[in-house]
Amino acid sequence: MITKAILNALERKKLKDWDKTYWGFDIHETMVIPNWDEFDVPTEFYPHVLEVMQMLSKREDIVRILFTCSHPDEIVVYKKHFKALGIKIDYVNENPEVHSVKYGNYDKKPYFNVLFEDKAGFDPHTDWLIVKNLLLELGFEE
Repeated sequence: MITKAILNALERKKLKDWDKTYWGFDIHETMVIPNWDEFDVPTEFYPHVLEVMQMLSKREDIVRILFTCSHPDEIVVYKKHFKALGIKIDYVNENPEVHSVKYGNYDKKPYFNVLFEDKAGFDPHTDWLIVKNLLLELGFEE
């Protein structure tokens, strides 16, 4: 469950004295309700996405990475749309801050501590509210 990943990431950050954690976000069927129209980029969020992403965007210790198969022109639309709503995105489909080391090769796979991905079991209909409530319990600023 996503809450376990979040709690693990924050605990590991504390134990290892890291200055930040890396959170990845798929767009379609995770953040945004898809419309499957190749000529109209969907931008309608699932409930609670906006509030959660705005909370995370206030944090300097969280790096937000879009992990998406969106086309480059769509990514431009999303980045502009998110920015207008106060959602900070640090990278798209990459994490240049974490390099390959002996125990992990990150040449083609971006490093994440937390990954929001519908294909991995994240349910956008229920999990955003669960995440929002957890972040509020943890003292994240609304």
